[in-house]
Amino acid sequence: MGRALWQWDAGELATGIRTRKISSREAVQAVLQRLDAVNPALNAVTVLLADQALAAADRADAAVKRGEVLGPLHGVPVTVKENIDQAEQATANGVIAFKDLIAKVDSPPVANWKRAGAVIVGRTNTPAFSLRWHTDNELRGRTYNPWARGRTPGGSSGGAAAAVASGVAPLAHGNDLGGSIRYPAYCCGVAGIRPTLGRVPAYNATTAEERPIGHQLMSVQGPLARRVADVRLGLDAMAARDARDPWWAGVPHAGPALARPLRVALTVDPARQGVHRAVAAAVRAAGLALAEAGYFVDEVDPPAVDAVATNWAALVFNELRHMTLPYIEKHGGEDLNRCTELILTGVPDVDVDIYMRALAERTRHIREWMVFMERYALVVGPVSSELPFEVGFDVKDAETTARVLRAQRLLVAVNLLGLPAVAVPCGQSDGVPLGVQVIGGRYREDLCLDAAEVIEARHGLSTPIDPR
Repeated sequence: MGRALWQWDAGELATGIRTRKISSREAVQAVLQRLDAVNPALNAVTVLLADQALAAADRADAAVKRGEVLGPLHGVPVTVKENIDQAEQATANGVIAFKDLIAKVDSPPVANWKRAGAVIVGRTNTPAFSLRWHTDNELRGRTYNPWARGRTPGGSSGGAAAAVASGVAPLAHGNDLGGSIRYPAYCCGVAGIRPTLGRVPAYNATTAEERPIGHQLMSVQGPLARRVADVRLGLDAMAARDARDPWWAGVPHAGPALARPLRVALTVDPARQGVHRAVAAAVRAAGLALAEAGYFVDEVDPPAVDAVATNWAALVFNELRHMTLPYIEKHGGEDLNRCTELILTGVPDVDVDIYMRALAERTRHIREWMVFMERYALVVGPVSSELPFEVGFDVKDAETTARVLRAQRLLVAVNLLGLPAVAVPCGQSDGVPLGVQVIGGRYREDLCLDAAEVIEARHGLSTPIDPR
């Protein structure tokens, strides 16, 4: 028997719909049936848009029959995270107080995917204010990891990753301020990309105030998918210009050719702060796969990962402390307040002078990495230096929180630097996924994706899976 349509990748569905091998309605019906079967065990999709999706699928099929020009995602079912605007839907962001905050217009990623022909079947779960590496909130409840219910699906795009991994649509929207695409991708055994700042436009009209400057510099939008090829497809479709985002940059998606072989810096234990043996083995396996594919792989650490991560924390958490904390304390819920309390206990409060110096210091770190990447086109290392954490890890105690921050040091360093990075599966350990991240120079998503495809070909995981 052939595979069910919910098992098809986004690129396969797009080709099948364009050539009339299948219809968009058939594809959408298949993923809606899959959603009915698995979402009760996962709580990944929190807002089901079945009627709207089927109507959009019928419009997509009619456009095919009329011979219209079709976008790259024409008729393909996708999901959108609940923290960006989608017209006529609530931008709830996991917060009870925002459950009726209805968007009037689409945010740029949603608008771009719709223009590319995508059909939105539902909205996915996120922690309150999208501020945890675990997905749970008092409005929608907890999202479960399809590989292991006792392990986190990651956050904040945990609903997106769990949905993709279990066959609820082949492509999902996410966003990433401190690993919120890459960490859920890692935990759920799928792929995802954090693009360069400016690659994908972003804007929420429902937001009353502009975000703090550090958040503006470090937060980006991007796709998650089961296959790297679909991540590339989703990124290209999401990245079209939108005048509402002044950070957007019209840089070509394929950069200039570089001298071969490309040099890869393999960092197994960034800043020598400890790494789980299975994670270390996955990073080395990824390096070997690249070496056998003609890359020059050198086990060497990039500059000052620990200092970069500390700089990220000083900016992000102090912006949270001084600008967002009153909203969190009032509306975030018990677990987010506990998580925030534990984090802020370990991050010193700073005055304006120290904050401004930390913001200025970011430039030095970027400069040092750009000089390093003149020699090494790519850096490959852990997404997290530990296996996906057991649920409760971020509300336990100060010691555990410090351990979590150490584990995520390379994850958040990438956000401070503003570089692109692809999370790609690389085997599994004790029944949970493993993975690595491939980090590139500014606007070299193409190089990251190329290398990630090599790793995926050797060590990728077979998904979608049934929830376990």
